[in-house]
Amino acid sequence: MASRLEQLLDSLDPDRTLNEVARRADEAINTFPSPGSQITDWDEFFRCLARFHQHLDARILRLREEVRGAEEFYRGRCVHLLTQAFGPRGDKAAFEMARTGAEGGLYAVLKRVAQAVVGQYAENELGARVGHYWNELSTEEKLAAPDEYLRRYGHLLPSELTEGGAGRIRADFPKVLREHPRIIQRLRQIGRT
Repeated sequence: MASRLEQLLDSLDPDRTLNEVARRADEAINTFPSPGSQITDWDEFFRCLARFHQHLDARILRLREEVRGAEEFYRGRCVHLLTQAFGPRGDKAAFEMARTGAEGGLYAVLKRVAQAVVGQYAENELGARVGHYWNELSTEEKLAAPDEYLRRYGHLLPSELTEGGAGRIRADFPKVLREHPRIIQRLRQIGRT
């Protein structure tokens, strides 16, 4: 029978977490009724982004229907996401891309917004699963879990993390667990090249 840690790590597999959220986002991009490759009106640009974000949320979160009447909420989120994706004046840079069609135009802007949302939702999902697991453990189990992890995955980790008794791993083991799917994902990508 699998240990609690093995069950958690199985549930954190990138195919069940990171890749699944990204797949749903790709589906949202492919099914969004885009107004075309260019938008020349500032307000229409943000209405389009808000509709896209609603559509994206519905697909990623598997909602039966999109949240309606929350355009201002989504507009604010989009400004934040554009700043994340394109820098301090990201909303203006993204609008210029959508207006001119440069650098992939509106489609590229929608892709970057989707990537930012995927990152947030994946992080939330990983944090919730790890938090639930960690909070259910006794103190003894919390002390033993890093040892089990190191026996199984220590050879995959950078030596600076495992040297000296792996104190950096033990100090914030839940953070290591949240990062685990990305480690596995990178290893699988290396194996494919």
